[in-house]
Amino acid sequence: MTVVANETKTGRVLAGEELFDSIANFVMQHDGESLERAQRIADQAVAYVATATSPMMPSDDVDKGYHAFILHTKAYAEFCNRHGGRFLHHNPAPAPVEGGRPLANVRSTAHAMKAAGFMVFDDLWTVDGTNAAQCDSDDGRDY
Repeated sequence: MTVVANETKTGRVLAGEELFDSIANFVMQHDGESLERAQRIADQAVAYVATATSPMMPSDDVDKGYHAFILHTKAYAEFCNRHGGRFLHHNPAPAPVEGGRPLANVRSTAHAMKAAGFMVFDDLWTVDGTNAAQCDSDDGRDY
């Protein structure tokens, strides 16, 4: 019998330690998150950018890391080009004016990241307190 090991990818590894630490520290300082939580947010934000090949939407928490990543303009542009083949622009008003982030859009983003092989921290994928990732937990199947 042949055993195949599938390693789950992380945003941290893709970003490299220096950039990753800078993004996490920004989230910690500007959003008041603990170091551990800021690192998890940064990881998900980097994985989000690496996965974003179609319309996607971050969760409320991951958006903090996405904003921190964007502010590292040179590194962000290089990362986008290296991992997505193009610059990923930020759309500050992706949802209807009367609503927030549509849960279905955030859910499909978390699932796309899982399908791309990224570790997804389900507890960070919420919209107004409603979990968008855990409703269909990652049990190894394709989405």
